[in-house]
Amino acid sequence: MQKILIVEDDEGISRMLEATLQMAKYQCGICRDGSFAPEEIREGRYDLVLLDVMLPGLDGFQIMEQVQELDTPVIFLTAKENVMDKVKGLRMGAEDYITKPFEPMELLARIEVVLRRRNKGRTKFVYEDIQVDLERHQVRKGDQEVALTPKEFDVLVFFLQHQDIAVTREQLLASVWGYEFEGESRTVDIHVQQLRRKMQLQGKLVTIPKLGYRLESRQP
Repeated sequence: MQKILIVEDDEGISRMLEATLQMAKYQCGICRDGSFAPEEIREGRYDLVLLDVMLPGLDGFQIMEQVQELDTPVIFLTAKENVMDKVKGLRMGAEDYITKPFEPMELLARIEVVLRRRNKGRTKFVYEDIQVDLERHQVRKGDQEVALTPKEFDVLVFFLQHQDIAVTREQLLASVWGYEFEGESRTVDIHVQQLRRKMQLQGKLVTIPKLGYRLESRQP
């Protein structure tokens, strides 16, 4: 499950953001004082930070300066509409900038875009005792290397990039085999079954009747 840190001093807004993110199956942390935010970002291993600009202690820009070396994606949140603030945040390396008030669905869409963009640039994934190295095209489970076919490898990577999300057979066909693939969805089922067996993902790579599959990041 991907972790998002909310750095926002307004309790009402932070709780609204937390509820929205949890509804979308994100794990959340909250920090309401800018002075503590840099340490929390460094130690929390977050996948993304929602960072308010106006904060007690340190403001959003000062926090950004202190954690730039971590390369953790940041989306700035602010009530300001000042164009120069927006430009400053983006030049400092923020992935996006959204002005309050905003619709929860808009925020979720922007978060999804940022995380998807970052995932495409990743070369290594870890899921429990499974390690995937894209550059070496290598998969290990524990201390053992697992031999996967090229398509099984691509299917595994797709699920790792979309944990806790219901994935349809059509999405898998389009993303792994290509939109011009003329085969049938049974192809997906066979590859998922093989992947589940080889990687011992029973109970984790679950079937969703009449829809597709979901790789769960944790057990219920």
